[in-house]
Amino acid sequence: MDDFLDLPTLIAIVVAVFVLFRLRSVLGTRTGTERPPVDRSRSTQTEKKAANADETVVPIRPRAADAPDLDDERRARKTEAEIEQAAAGNADLATGLRAVVEADPTFTPKSFLEGAKQAYEMIVTGFAEGDRQTLKNLLDKDVYDSFARALTEREAAGHKNEFTFVGLPKVAIVNAEYDKKNILITVDFHAEVVSAIRDKDGNLVEGNADQVQTIADEWTFARNPKSRDPNWKVITTSQLD
Repeated sequence: MDDFLDLPTLIAIVVAVFVLFRLRSVLGTRTGTERPPVDRSRSTQTEKKAANADETVVPIRPRAADAPDLDDERRARKTEAEIEQAAAGNADLATGLRAVVEADPTFTPKSFLEGAKQAYEMIVTGFAEGDRQTLKNLLDKDVYDSFARALTEREAAGHKNEFTFVGLPKVAIVNAEYDKKNILITVDFHAEVVSAIRDKDGNLVEGNADQVQTIADEWTFARNPKSRDPNWKVITTSQLD
């Protein structure tokens, strides 16, 4: 018995009991009602999904099916403001422009005038230079034929036009209508140019090469809104006094 419970063995038993007691106090005991251990990898994924949902999901207010698109509303208000500005108090012109917009929702007075100014410069410059192709692209057939005859007469006489387009200080829409087939827009142009026509010997026939002069024209543009061709054609031209 003394050999079995020698001092080293007794010390080892005491140490083992002490260690078991400390582990029990720290870890506790299972009673069967404990919550299962948490899977940290699944928990982390769930937290990430929740965070991503918070960042990407935007609360949506239900909108009535017949509610107008906000972009369409803004576009309509902008176009109406341009109509009021272009009409400048002319009720008939405002009514005509609204009829045009109804026939062609892409039409706006501002963009049309910008295109009309470019067309005017190209046409008067093309006529001065004898550029028939440019004229044919922008003029109705009857108007083109008239311009082409004038060019033929000028060339037959041996005349040349020294021409510089300076600018358009004043441009205004004066009439607008939709005749159930074509949109018709009439524009007054007040242009500043330098023009001098010389004969084959270089003598001045008409105009002044050193002076800016103002010319005033009234042109009517036409386009079928149902056509796939977006281009406008000049169908009438006349000089203003």
